[in-house]
Amino acid sequence: MGKTFKAAMSVTAAIAVVSASLTPAIVNAWGDNTAGGKGRPSYTLDQINSGAIDDKITFNSISNQDVSIGDEKNFVGAKVAGETVKTWNANSIEVKDGETYTIRLYVHNNNRLGEKMIAKGVKATFSLPTNVAKSHTIVGYLDSTNATPTRYWDEVTLTSDQDFYLEYVDGSAQYNNNVGVFSLSNDIIINGANLGYTTMNGEIPGCYKYAGVVTINVKVHSSVGAKLSKMVRIKGTKTWSESVEAKVGDEVEYQIEYKNLFADQVKNVMIRDILPTNVEYVQNSTYLFNESHQDGVLLKDNTVTTSGINIGTYNAKGNAYVRFTGKVVDKTMACGNNQLVNWASATVNGNVYKDDASVFVTKDDETCKDNPTPPTPTPDNPGNTPTTIVSTGPGTIVMGAVGAGAAVTTFGYYIASRRKLM
Repeated sequence: MGKTFKAAMSVTAAIAVVSASLTPAIVNAWGDNTAGGKGRPSYTLDQINSGAIDDKITFNSISNQDVSIGDEKNFVGAKVAGETVKTWNANSIEVKDGETYTIRLYVHNNNRLGEKMIAKGVKATFSLPTNVAKSHTIVGYLDSTNATPTRYWDEVTLTSDQDFYLEYVDGSAQYNNNVGVFSLSNDIIINGANLGYTTMNGEIPGCYKYAGVVTINVKVHSSVGAKLSKMVRIKGTKTWSESVEAKVGDEVEYQIEYKNLFADQVKNVMIRDILPTNVEYVQNSTYLFNESHQDGVLLKDNTVTTSGINIGTYNAKGNAYVRFTGKVVDKTMACGNNQLVNWASATVNGNVYKDDASVFVTKDDETCKDNPTPPTPTPDNPGNTPTTIVSTGPGTIVMGAVGAGAAVTTFGYYIASRRKLM
C-alpha cells in the first residue's frame, strides 16, 4: 500500500505554488498599463462634468464616486455571498472554511458624452490564486481596445489563520447593469469575458447610466484531498507537455492524472473534461489506467467530456490515469494565435479539483491576408518517463456516467500549474 503507478510521466503536485499569472506584473493593488507604469490620473466629478476627458475614453478614474465605490481605482472588492453591505471590502477580508464569497469588479466608462464615446472590446478577467496558503490575492482586470489606458487592474486579498485554497463556483459569473443581469462565461478566469450594455458585445458608452458590476463567487476550503494533473501531446508523439502547438485537423491526446491525498480510502471518484469550442472528442478513445487495468481499459460510454466518468475506489496515495483523444477543428478560430484551453476536473467527497492544458493553433490562411500573425509561444516540455505500475490497493472501476445532479457537473476549484495566459 501507499505506492503509486506512473503512466508516461510524473507531474507537478497540485498544491505547488503557481508562478505565472496574467501580465503585466501587479505592483501594490490598483494599476494600469500607462507608459512607465506610473498610473493614470484621478479626476473628480466636477472635473469630468467640466469636460476634462471629453477627448478620450477612460475607465474607473473618478476619485470621489458614491459611497459604494469611493475611489474608483479601488474597483475590485469582496463580501460574504448573499450578505447585504453598503461598502465592499476593497483591500482585504478575513475568510472562513466552507464559506462562499462574492468578488466584485466595478466597470465605468468615465466619459460624460454617452453614446458619442463608446468603449470597444471591453472585457473583464479574474486571476485566481491556485496554491494553498493563509492569504490569497485575487486580481481583477478590465480591458478596452480604444480606452486610455487600455488595461486596468485592482486586487482584493482573502486571509485566514489557517491554510486554504479557493474554488471558483461554476456559472457564478454575472454582469449587472441598468438593463439587467447577464450571465458570463467561465472563461472569465481564463481568457476573459466580454461586457456590454444591452448585449455582451464588448461595447460600453460613457456615463453612469451605462456602468455595471461584474461578480464571481469563490468558496474557501481548508483541506486538500487530491492531486489532479492535466497534460497533452500530439497523437503519435511520446512527450507529454502542459501545452503543444497544433494545426487544424491534428489529433491530440490528453492525459489526466488523479491521486488520492486523503489518509483514507475514497469511493466513486468522478473525472470530467471540458473541451474548448475548437476541439472535438474522438469517439471510443477514452482509456483508464490503474492498478486493476495496468495496460489500460477502453471506456465505451464516451461521457468523459459530457457528464463525466466514475473511475472507482482508491486507497491513500492510490492513483489513476485517464487518456482520450481530441481533434482540432476550426469553428470559431480567430486569425493569428489561438489558445485552446482544456479543463479537467475530479470530484471527490463533494470537492472539485481542476487542472488544464492548452493547444496553440496559429490561423494564417487566405481569410487572414490583412491580419498580422503574432508569434506562437514555445510550449513547456517537461520530458518523458517509462510506464510502470505498482500496487496501490483497490482500483475498482464503476462504468457509466455520473447521475443527474452529482457534484462532478460543477466547475469547482482549479489548479493551473505554471500556466501562462495569453
